[in-house]
Amino acid sequence: MSEAKRYHILVINWQDIRNPYGGGAEVHLHEIFKRVAADGHRVTLLCSGFAGAPGREQIDGLEVVRKGSRNWFNYSVPADYRALAAKNRFDVVIDDLNKIPFYTPWFVREPILALIHHFFGKSIYRETNWPAASYVYCSERLVPVVYRRTPFAAVSQSTADELRRSGHKSWIELLPNAVDMSQYRCDDGRKSPVPLIGYLGRLKKYKCVDHIIKALPLVLRQRHDARLLIIGGGDDRARLERIVHEGGLTDKVLFTGHVSQEEKVAYLNQLWIAVNPSPKEGWGLTVIEANACGVPVVAADSPGLRDSVVDGKTGRLYPFGDIDRLSQTIAAFLSDPSLRAGCGREALTWARSFTWEASARKALTIIDQVVHS
Repeated sequence: MSEAKRYHILVINWQDIRNPYGGGAEVHLHEIFKRVAADGHRVTLLCSGFAGAPGREQIDGLEVVRKGSRNWFNYSVPADYRALAAKNRFDVVIDDLNKIPFYTPWFVREPILALIHHFFGKSIYRETNWPAASYVYCSERLVPVVYRRTPFAAVSQSTADELRRSGHKSWIELLPNAVDMSQYRCDDGRKSPVPLIGYLGRLKKYKCVDHIIKALPLVLRQRHDARLLIIGGGDDRARLERIVHEGGLTDKVLFTGHVSQEEKVAYLNQLWIAVNPSPKEGWGLTVIEANACGVPVVAADSPGLRDSVVDGKTGRLYPFGDIDRLSQTIAAFLSDPSLRAGCGREALTWARSFTWEASARKALTIIDQVVHS
């Protein structure tokens, strides 16, 4: 990458890559902007703090400034921004819309690029109590008004389409997720000897991991030796473990908890297929991570996932919430080695087409347009 102008970029996001509450949005931000920083640009990330974290830290070339707590961060952002802007000359501000918006057009004086993964919409009501969910839902409804003149970068076509349907009139570019193939490998020699279904991702109620557990008894009717591996941690684990216990599936389901990168790759290579039942994703980063290990993915036909899964090639889509169709699709993969092998090859090729280097170059192109527009 090479740009004639070296920018000082301020990124505002709820969390940084080391925050235990981080997810795919933080990976997307970090992988892109550490490459932007490596190209000679100065990148400052303003985010919330967490227990044991220093107030300032350098991570892969990013100047991380942590302020306040996760629960109140959006309220402190205007003052924190002004304090930073008084001591720095920023060329552009990246507003990472993830959860509750910061409404930066109301107080930021530099050019703004809004980066969006997805709107929660009504799916937030699956995750939390009614007052909190309504707060998030109503906050999102203001985005088309507050950000009406702000250019956007969306991680998927589904998100871009949703943004346009909401009434957004300014321009929208795509800034896709990717995968670092140097951190992944396809090792068929590590495949489980028994049919192993996997879920990879955070355990959040709105992601509907319980749908896979509910589909498992139907799968077991056809493949009694099938097992389910749930890779990742989160605050929905206790509820999911209770569902497993009540369904008499304790000996069929394994929870790994939080895993390292090396452990994640090792687990992925054991899988016959991966499943993502979420009603909405920005794009589905964990889909492409499974693909990078040659694992096909069965996913709900929902926004974001229909972008990351090529139906019939890298996996299969099924109607969201249809447990019967989900179980039938899983069973079809477990019973057909040629289907798994063919989709696995396509999945690996698909994963290799997405690189963080290309996404970082695209980000700089968009930033250049924003600064000079």
